Amino acid sequence: MALNAFFAANTGMEAQSHALSTIAGNIANINTTGYKTNQTMFYTLLGSQPVVKNNASGLSSSRVDVNGVGFYDRTNILDQGVVTSTGGNFDAAISGNDNAFFTLKDAFNNTYYTRAGDFGTRTENGVTYLIASNGLKVQGFPAIDGGDVFGAGIEDIIIKYPEVLPPQPTTEAKITANVPATGVDSSSYSITVYAPQHDGETLNMIFKKVVGMDNTWDLSFSVEGGTATGSETRVQFDSKGELISPKNLTVDIAWDDGDTNNIALNLTNMTQLAGGSGTTYVEQDGKESGNYLKSYIDKDGVVKAYYSNGESYNFGKLALTGFSAPENLTPLSGTLFEANGTTGEAFFLADNSVIQPQSLERSATNVEAEFGEMIKVQRAYGVNTQTFQAANEMLQLLYDLKA
Repeated sequence: MALNAFFAANTGMEAQSHALSTIAGNIANINTTGYKTNQTMFYTLLGSQPVVKNNASGLSSSRVDVNGVGFYDRTNILDQGVVTSTGGNFDAAISGNDNAFFTLKDAFNNTYYTRAGDFGTRTENGVTYLIASNGLKVQGFPAIDGGDVFGAGIEDIIIKYPEVLPPQPTTEAKITANVPATGVDSSSYSITVYAPQHDGETLNMIFKKVVGMDNTWDLSFSVEGGTATGSETRVQFDSKGELISPKNLTVDIAWDDGDTNNIALNLTNMTQLAGGSGTTYVEQDGKESGNYLKSYIDKDGVVKAYYSNGESYNFGKLALTGFSAPENLTPLSGTLFEANGTTGEAFFLADNSVIQPQSLERSATNVEAEFGEMIKVQRAYGVNTQTFQAANEMLQLLYDLKA
Protein backbone atom coordinates (compact mmCIF):
# COMPACT_ATOMS: atom_id res chain seq x y z
CA MET A 1 0.00 0.00 0.00
CA ALA A 2 2.89 2.37 0.77
CA LEU A 3 4.23 1.93 -2.75
CA ASN A 4 0.80 2.77 -4.21
CA ALA A 5 0.72 5.89 -2.06
CA PHE A 6 4.07 6.92 -3.56
CA PHE A 7 2.60 6.67 -7.04
CA ALA A 8 -0.56 8.58 -6.17
CA ALA A 9 1.37 11.36 -4.42
CA ASN A 10 3.84 11.56 -7.29
CA THR A 11 1.11 11.94 -9.92
CA GLY A 12 -0.49 14.58 -7.72
CA MET A 13 2.75 16.57 -7.52
CA GLU A 14 3.29 16.25 -11.28
CA ALA A 15 -0.28 17.41 -12.01
CA GLN A 16 -0.11 20.39 -9.65
CA SER A 17 3.34 21.33 -10.94
CA HIS A 18 1.97 21.34 -14.47
CA ALA A 19 -1.03 23.42 -13.34
CA LEU A 20 1.39 25.96 -11.85
CA SER A 21 3.22 26.14 -15.20
CA THR A 22 -0.10 26.78 -16.94
CA ILE A 23 -0.92 29.61 -14.53
CA ALA A 24 2.57 31.06 -15.00
CA GLY A 25 2.05 31.01 -18.76
CA ASN A 26 -1.27 32.85 -18.43
CA ILE A 27 0.30 35.53 -16.24
CA ALA A 28 3.31 35.83 -18.54
CA ASN A 29 0.92 36.56 -21.44
CA ILE A 30 -1.04 39.23 -19.61
CA ASN A 31 -0.07 41.79 -22.30
CA THR A 32 -0.18 39.45 -25.31
CA THR A 33 -2.69 40.65 -27.90
CA GLY A 34 -5.49 38.14 -28.52
CA TYR A 35 -4.19 35.64 -25.96
CA LYS A 36 -6.63 33.01 -24.67
CA THR A 37 -5.96 31.53 -21.26
CA ASN A 38 -5.18 27.87 -20.68
CA GLN A 39 -6.61 25.81 -17.85
CA THR A 40 -5.29 22.53 -16.42
CA MET A 41 -8.00 19.92 -15.92
CA PHE A 42 -7.68 16.79 -13.78
CA TYR A 43 -9.04 13.25 -14.06
CA THR A 44 -8.82 10.13 -11.92
CA LEU A 45 -6.26 7.40 -12.52
CA LEU A 46 -7.58 3.97 -11.51
CA GLY A 47 -5.49 1.20 -10.07
CA SER A 48 -7.49 -1.46 -11.93
CA GLN A 49 -10.04 -1.55 -14.69
CA PRO A 50 -13.65 -1.51 -13.43
CA VAL A 51 -15.73 -4.63 -14.10
CA VAL A 52 -18.96 -3.44 -15.71
CA LYS A 53 -21.90 -5.82 -15.65
CA ASN A 54 -25.51 -5.72 -16.69
CA ASN A 55 -28.23 -6.82 -14.32
CA ALA A 56 -31.94 -6.31 -13.92
CA SER A 57 -31.50 -2.90 -12.36
CA GLY A 58 -29.18 -1.64 -15.08
CA LEU A 59 -25.45 -1.10 -15.46
CA SER A 60 -23.17 -1.21 -12.44
CA SER A 61 -19.45 -1.59 -11.84
CA SER A 62 -17.30 -3.22 -9.22
CA ARG A 63 -15.14 -1.18 -6.85
CA VAL A 64 -11.79 0.02 -8.13
CA ASP A 65 -8.92 1.74 -6.37
CA VAL A 66 -8.09 5.36 -7.10
CA ASN A 67 -4.39 5.33 -7.78
CA GLY A 68 -3.47 8.90 -8.69
CA VAL A 69 -4.48 11.79 -10.90
CA GLY A 70 -3.93 12.63 -14.55
CA PHE A 71 -4.18 16.01 -16.24
CA TYR A 72 -4.74 17.74 -19.57
CA ASP A 73 -4.92 21.35 -20.73
CA ARG A 74 -7.91 23.20 -22.07
CA THR A 75 -7.76 26.55 -23.91
CA ASN A 76 -10.60 28.96 -23.15
CA ILE A 77 -10.97 30.00 -26.78
CA LEU A 78 -14.36 31.69 -26.37
CA ASP A 79 -13.23 34.00 -23.55
CA GLN A 80 -12.87 37.54 -24.89
CA GLY A 81 -10.29 40.04 -23.74
CA VAL A 82 -10.96 43.73 -23.23
CA VAL A 83 -10.94 45.78 -26.45
CA THR A 84 -8.88 48.96 -26.18
CA SER A 85 -8.18 51.75 -28.64
CA THR A 86 -4.67 51.98 -30.07
CA GLY A 87 -4.91 54.49 -32.92
CA GLY A 88 -2.98 52.12 -35.22
CA ASN A 89 -4.26 52.37 -38.78
CA PHE A 90 -4.02 48.60 -39.37
CA ASP A 91 -5.09 47.47 -35.89
CA ALA A 92 -8.45 45.68 -35.71
CA ALA A 93 -10.33 43.95 -32.90
CA ILE A 94 -13.30 41.61 -32.96
CA SER A 95 -15.85 42.72 -30.40
CA GLY A 96 -19.14 41.13 -29.40
CA ASN A 97 -18.70 37.82 -31.21
CA ASP A 98 -16.59 35.04 -29.70
CA ASN A 99 -17.05 32.83 -32.79
CA ALA A 100 -15.16 35.01 -35.27
CA PHE A 101 -11.48 34.79 -36.20
CA PHE A 102 -9.16 36.62 -38.57
CA THR A 103 -7.97 34.33 -41.36
CA LEU A 104 -4.24 33.94 -42.13
CA LYS A 105 -2.12 31.88 -44.52
CA ASP A 106 1.53 30.92 -44.61
CA ALA A 107 3.86 30.53 -47.57
CA PHE A 108 2.67 26.94 -48.06
CA ASN A 109 -1.02 27.95 -48.28
CA ASN A 110 -1.82 26.51 -44.85
CA THR A 111 -4.69 28.32 -43.13
CA TYR A 112 -4.64 29.56 -39.54
CA TYR A 113 -6.93 31.65 -37.39
CA THR A 114 -6.34 34.28 -34.73
CA ARG A 115 -8.00 36.98 -32.63
CA ALA A 116 -4.83 39.10 -32.63
CA GLY A 117 -5.45 41.96 -35.04
CA ASP A 118 -2.16 43.83 -34.67
CA PHE A 119 -1.55 43.92 -38.41
CA GLY A 120 1.12 45.66 -40.45
CA THR A 121 2.61 45.55 -43.94
CA ARG A 122 5.54 43.81 -45.61
CA THR A 123 6.87 44.24 -49.14
CA GLU A 124 8.05 41.18 -51.07
CA ASN A 125 9.35 41.46 -54.64
CA GLY A 126 7.72 44.85 -55.01
CA VAL A 127 4.32 43.71 -53.66
CA THR A 128 3.09 45.02 -50.30
CA TYR A 129 0.98 42.61 -48.23
CA LEU A 130 -1.12 43.08 -45.11
CA ILE A 131 0.44 40.74 -42.54
CA ALA A 132 -0.10 39.62 -38.96
CA SER A 133 2.53 40.22 -36.28
CA ASN A 134 3.84 36.67 -36.81
CA GLY A 135 4.44 37.35 -40.51
CA LEU A 136 1.51 35.35 -41.90
CA LYS A 137 -0.50 37.01 -44.65
CA VAL A 138 -3.95 38.34 -43.80
CA GLN A 139 -6.75 36.96 -45.96
CA GLY A 140 -9.70 38.89 -47.34
CA PHE A 141 -12.11 39.36 -50.19
CA PRO A 142 -10.43 41.48 -52.92
CA ALA A 143 -12.05 44.75 -53.98
CA ILE A 144 -13.02 44.99 -57.64
CA ASP A 145 -11.27 48.00 -59.23
CA GLY A 146 -10.89 49.66 -55.82
CA GLY A 147 -14.64 49.96 -55.33
CA ASP A 148 -17.28 48.67 -52.91
CA VAL A 149 -17.81 45.34 -54.71
CA PHE A 150 -15.73 42.42 -53.43
CA GLY A 151 -14.81 39.05 -54.89
CA ALA A 152 -16.30 35.82 -53.59
CA GLY A 153 -13.05 33.97 -52.83
CA ILE A 154 -10.42 34.96 -50.30
CA GLU A 155 -6.81 35.79 -51.13
CA ASP A 156 -3.85 37.73 -49.74
CA ILE A 157 -4.75 41.39 -49.11
CA ILE A 158 -2.38 43.49 -51.22
CA ILE A 159 -1.81 47.17 -50.47
CA LYS A 160 -1.72 48.77 -53.92
CA TYR A 161 -3.24 52.12 -54.79
CA PRO A 162 -2.90 55.07 -57.18
CA GLU A 163 -0.98 58.00 -55.72
CA VAL A 164 -3.57 60.37 -57.22
CA LEU A 165 -7.27 59.72 -57.82
CA PRO A 166 -8.55 61.44 -60.97
CA PRO A 167 -11.44 63.90 -60.73
CA GLN A 168 -14.89 62.43 -60.33
CA PRO A 169 -16.98 63.61 -63.32
CA THR A 170 -19.98 65.82 -62.67
CA THR A 171 -23.23 64.11 -63.68
CA GLU A 172 -25.77 66.06 -61.58
CA ALA A 173 -25.94 69.68 -60.44
CA LYS A 174 -28.49 71.91 -58.70
CA ILE A 175 -28.21 75.68 -58.69
CA THR A 176 -29.83 78.27 -56.45
CA ALA A 177 -29.68 81.77 -57.94
CA ASN A 178 -31.75 84.85 -58.80
CA VAL A 179 -32.26 86.49 -62.19
CA PRO A 180 -32.90 90.25 -61.66
CA ALA A 181 -36.48 91.13 -62.60
CA THR A 182 -35.51 94.62 -63.75
CA GLY A 183 -32.51 96.67 -64.72
CA VAL A 184 -30.54 94.12 -66.74
CA ASP A 185 -30.77 92.55 -70.16
CA SER A 186 -28.50 89.65 -69.33
CA SER A 187 -26.90 87.88 -66.38
CA SER A 188 -24.42 85.05 -65.97
CA TYR A 189 -23.99 82.28 -63.39
CA SER A 190 -21.14 79.85 -62.87
CA ILE A 191 -20.99 76.18 -61.90
CA THR A 192 -17.72 74.36 -61.25
CA VAL A 193 -17.72 71.01 -63.05
CA TYR A 194 -15.27 68.10 -63.23
CA ALA A 195 -14.26 65.58 -65.88
CA PRO A 196 -11.58 62.84 -65.87
CA GLN A 197 -9.00 65.27 -67.29
CA HIS A 198 -10.51 68.50 -65.94
CA ASP A 199 -9.90 69.25 -62.29
CA GLY A 200 -12.50 71.97 -61.86
CA GLU A 201 -13.71 74.02 -64.83
CA THR A 202 -16.26 76.85 -64.87
CA LEU A 203 -19.51 76.19 -66.74
CA ASN A 204 -21.29 79.50 -67.44
CA MET A 205 -25.08 79.84 -67.64
CA ILE A 206 -26.04 82.95 -69.64
CA PHE A 207 -29.54 84.43 -69.41
CA LYS A 208 -30.55 87.01 -72.09
CA LYS A 209 -33.91 88.75 -71.89
CA VAL A 210 -36.26 88.03 -74.79
CA VAL A 211 -37.44 91.31 -76.30
CA GLY A 212 -41.23 91.73 -76.29
CA MET A 213 -41.87 88.80 -73.91
CA ASP A 214 -42.33 89.31 -70.17
CA ASN A 215 -40.41 87.10 -67.73
CA THR A 216 -38.79 85.16 -70.55
CA TRP A 217 -35.06 84.56 -71.08
CA ASP A 218 -32.91 82.83 -73.64
CA LEU A 219 -30.51 80.39 -71.99
CA SER A 220 -27.10 79.35 -73.31
CA PHE A 221 -23.95 77.77 -71.88
CA SER A 222 -20.23 78.21 -72.37
CA VAL A 223 -17.11 76.57 -70.97
CA GLU A 224 -13.44 77.17 -71.58
CA GLY A 225 -11.75 74.28 -73.36
CA GLY A 226 -14.95 72.83 -74.77
CA THR A 227 -18.44 73.30 -76.11
CA ALA A 228 -21.54 73.22 -73.87
CA THR A 229 -25.06 72.73 -75.16
CA GLY A 230 -28.31 72.79 -73.18
CA SER A 231 -31.35 70.71 -74.04
CA GLU A 232 -33.56 73.75 -73.34
CA THR A 233 -32.91 77.24 -74.68
CA ARG A 234 -35.71 79.29 -73.14
CA VAL A 235 -36.61 79.92 -69.49
CA GLN A 236 -39.92 81.33 -68.23
CA PHE A 237 -40.95 82.76 -64.85
CA ASP A 238 -44.40 83.77 -63.65
CA SER A 239 -45.39 87.26 -62.43
CA LYS A 240 -44.39 86.28 -58.86
CA GLY A 241 -40.88 85.41 -59.93
CA GLU A 242 -41.24 81.65 -59.62
CA LEU A 243 -39.84 79.37 -62.27
CA ILE A 244 -42.36 77.89 -64.72
CA SER A 245 -40.07 75.96 -67.05
CA PRO A 246 -37.79 74.18 -67.47
CA LYS A 247 -37.34 72.76 -63.98
CA ASN A 248 -34.75 70.31 -65.26
CA LEU A 249 -32.57 70.12 -68.34
CA THR A 250 -29.46 68.38 -69.64
CA VAL A 251 -26.14 70.06 -70.41
CA ASP A 252 -23.82 68.20 -72.77
CA ILE A 253 -20.14 69.19 -72.71
CA ALA A 254 -17.75 68.11 -75.44
CA TRP A 255 -14.23 68.91 -74.25
CA ASP A 256 -11.57 69.70 -76.81
CA ASP A 257 -9.40 66.82 -75.48
CA GLY A 258 -12.15 64.23 -76.05
CA ASP A 259 -13.67 64.13 -72.55
CA THR A 260 -17.45 64.46 -72.30
CA ASN A 261 -19.94 65.36 -69.58
CA ASN A 262 -23.69 64.79 -69.57
CA ILE A 263 -24.99 66.84 -66.65
CA ALA A 264 -28.56 66.69 -65.31
CA LEU A 265 -29.12 70.30 -64.22
CA ASN A 266 -31.86 71.15 -61.71
CA LEU A 267 -33.15 74.76 -61.94
CA THR A 268 -35.99 74.39 -59.42
CA ASN A 269 -34.46 76.96 -57.06
CA MET A 270 -33.99 79.66 -59.72
CA THR A 271 -36.05 82.82 -59.16
CA GLN A 272 -36.73 86.11 -60.95
CA LEU A 273 -37.04 88.77 -58.27
CA ALA A 274 -36.03 92.37 -57.76
CA GLY A 275 -32.44 92.68 -56.63
CA GLY A 276 -29.04 91.64 -57.82
CA SER A 277 -27.88 88.56 -59.66
CA GLY A 278 -25.46 85.97 -58.41
CA THR A 279 -25.00 82.32 -57.68
CA THR A 280 -26.18 81.64 -54.15
CA TYR A 281 -25.50 77.92 -53.93
CA VAL A 282 -24.46 75.05 -56.20
CA GLU A 283 -24.72 71.39 -55.31
CA GLN A 284 -23.06 68.93 -57.69
CA ASP A 285 -21.71 65.37 -57.48
CA GLY A 286 -18.33 65.88 -59.12
CA LYS A 287 -15.10 65.99 -57.14
CA GLU A 288 -11.61 67.30 -57.58
CA SER A 289 -8.63 64.98 -57.86
CA GLY A 290 -7.22 63.61 -54.60
CA ASN A 291 -3.71 62.89 -53.35
CA TYR A 292 -3.01 59.79 -51.28
CA LEU A 293 -2.93 60.49 -47.53
CA LYS A 294 -3.01 57.18 -45.64
CA SER A 295 -4.16 53.56 -45.56
CA TYR A 296 -6.26 52.03 -42.79
CA ILE A 297 -8.96 49.50 -41.84
CA ASP A 298 -12.47 50.92 -41.41
CA LYS A 299 -15.38 49.86 -39.17
CA ASP A 300 -16.60 47.32 -41.75
CA GLY A 301 -13.22 45.63 -41.97
CA VAL A 302 -12.44 47.18 -45.35
CA VAL A 303 -8.75 47.87 -45.96
CA LYS A 304 -8.51 51.10 -47.92
CA ALA A 305 -6.54 54.16 -48.98
CA TYR A 306 -7.82 57.64 -48.16
CA TYR A 307 -7.33 60.74 -50.33
CA SER A 308 -7.31 64.50 -49.88
CA ASN A 309 -10.64 64.91 -51.73
CA GLY A 310 -12.44 62.67 -49.23
CA GLU A 311 -12.58 59.68 -51.57
CA SER A 312 -11.21 56.23 -50.84
CA TYR A 313 -9.78 53.29 -52.77
CA ASN A 314 -10.47 49.81 -51.39
CA PHE A 315 -7.94 46.96 -51.35
CA GLY A 316 -10.07 44.25 -49.78
CA LYS A 317 -12.35 43.23 -46.93
CA LEU A 318 -11.09 41.18 -43.99
CA ALA A 319 -12.33 37.59 -44.01
CA LEU A 320 -13.76 36.59 -40.63
CA THR A 321 -14.20 32.84 -40.14
CA GLY A 322 -16.55 31.07 -37.73
CA PHE A 323 -16.95 27.38 -36.87
CA SER A 324 -19.70 25.02 -35.79
CA ALA A 325 -17.61 24.12 -32.72
CA PRO A 326 -15.00 26.88 -32.27
CA GLU A 327 -14.08 25.68 -28.78
CA ASN A 328 -12.45 22.63 -30.41
CA LEU A 329 -9.87 24.61 -32.41
CA THR A 330 -6.30 23.44 -31.90
CA PRO A 331 -4.19 26.15 -30.19
CA LEU A 332 -0.74 26.82 -31.64
CA SER A 333 2.06 29.13 -30.57
CA GLY A 334 1.77 32.79 -31.46
CA THR A 335 -1.95 33.06 -30.53
CA LEU A 336 -2.81 30.99 -33.60
CA PHE A 337 -5.50 28.33 -33.94
CA GLU A 338 -5.92 25.54 -36.44
CA ALA A 339 -9.07 23.74 -37.56
CA ASN A 340 -9.37 20.00 -37.05
CA GLY A 341 -11.89 17.20 -37.49
CA THR A 342 -13.88 18.28 -34.43
CA THR A 343 -14.35 21.98 -35.20
CA GLY A 344 -17.13 21.28 -37.66
CA GLU A 345 -18.00 23.35 -40.69
CA ALA A 346 -16.07 26.58 -41.26
CA PHE A 347 -17.93 29.58 -42.67
CA PHE A 348 -17.27 33.21 -43.50
CA LEU A 349 -19.21 35.83 -41.56
CA ALA A 350 -21.39 37.97 -43.81
CA ASP A 351 -21.44 40.88 -41.35
CA ASN A 352 -18.15 42.56 -40.42
CA SER A 353 -19.79 45.07 -38.05
CA VAL A 354 -18.17 43.20 -35.14
CA ILE A 355 -14.82 44.71 -36.17
CA GLN A 356 -13.63 47.65 -34.08
CA PRO A 357 -10.95 49.54 -36.05
CA GLN A 358 -7.81 51.10 -34.56
CA SER A 359 -8.25 48.82 -31.55
CA LEU A 360 -6.92 45.53 -30.24
CA GLU A 361 -8.36 42.71 -28.15
CA ARG A 362 -6.11 42.37 -25.14
CA SER A 363 -5.20 39.17 -23.31
CA ALA A 364 -8.08 37.32 -21.68
CA THR A 365 -5.93 36.70 -18.58
CA ASN A 366 -7.65 37.67 -15.31
CA VAL A 367 -4.77 38.34 -12.92
CA GLU A 368 -6.89 38.08 -9.76
CA ALA A 369 -8.33 34.73 -10.80
CA GLU A 370 -4.90 33.39 -11.77
CA PHE A 371 -3.39 34.33 -8.41
CA GLY A 372 -6.32 32.64 -6.67
CA GLU A 373 -5.67 29.48 -8.68
CA MET A 374 -1.98 29.74 -7.90
CA ILE A 375 -2.66 29.61 -4.16
CA LYS A 376 -4.92 26.58 -4.59
CA VAL A 377 -2.33 24.76 -6.69
CA GLN A 378 0.44 25.59 -4.21
CA ARG A 379 -1.59 24.20 -1.31
CA ALA A 380 -2.50 21.08 -3.29
CA TYR A 381 1.13 20.49 -4.17
CA GLY A 382 2.08 20.87 -0.53
CA VAL A 383 -0.51 18.32 0.58
CA ASN A 384 0.78 15.83 -2.00
CA THR A 385 4.35 16.26 -0.71
CA GLN A 386 3.09 15.50 2.79
CA THR A 387 1.45 12.33 1.47
CA PHE A 388 4.71 11.36 -0.18
CA GLN A 389 6.59 12.02 3.05
CA ALA A 390 4.09 9.99 5.10
CA ALA A 391 4.39 7.04 2.70
CA ASN A 392 8.15 7.28 2.98
CA GLU A 393 7.96 7.17 6.78
CA MET A 394 5.62 4.16 6.64
CA LEU A 395 8.02 2.34 4.35
CA GLN A 396 10.92 3.14 6.68
CA LEU A 397 8.99 1.74 9.64
CA LEU A 398 8.33 -1.46 7.68
CA TYR A 399 11.99 -1.74 6.81
CA ASP A 400 12.98 -1.22 10.48
CA LEU A 401 10.57 -3.99 11.58
CA LYS A 402 12.08 -6.45 9.13
CA ALA A 403 15.54 -5.50 10.26
